[in-house]
Amino acid sequence: MTHIDFYILSDDASTARWHFVCRLIDKVTRLGHRVLVTLDDPAEAEHLDELLWTFKPESFIPHTRLPSDTQEQVEITTDLHSEIPLHNHHNVLINLSRVVPTYFSRFERLSEVVIQQPEILKNTREHYSFYRERGYPIQHRNV
Repeated sequence: MTHIDFYILSDDASTARWHFVCRLIDKVTRLGHRVLVTLDDPAEAEHLDELLWTFKPESFIPHTRLPSDTQEQVEITTDLHSEIPLHNHHNVLINLSRVVPTYFSRFERLSEVVIQQPEILKNTREHYSFYRERGYPIQHRNV
C-alpha cells in the first residue's frame, strides 16, 4: 500500500515550495530511489526542469520530461490521467498537481508539498481526505 507524506511548509511563497521539492528530489535520488513528479501544466514542468539544473551550483539532478525515449532517475509529467509509460516507476511520486493522479497507488511512497497559500491548502486538504477515506497511511512532516 502506498505511504503518503505531507510536507507542510510554514512559508506561503511558491519559491519555497519549488526549492523544497528540489531538495526532496535530491535526497530521494541519493538514496537510490526513482522519482516521478506530477504537475498541472507544461509551464510548471519547464520551471521545475530549469530548477533541477540550477538549484545547486555544484551539481544538477539528471532528469527528463515525459514523454521521452530516455529513462532517468527523475521524470516529470503533466499527464495525470492516463497510464503513460512511466519507465517502471514504483518508488516515489511527488504530486504537485491540483488533482490526485489516477496511477498514484502503483507507488511505494507519495509526497505532497504544502505551502500556506489558500489554493494549495484547499487542494491538499482535498487530497488528504481522498487518501484518508481510502485507508492509506498518512504522515505529516512540518518542515
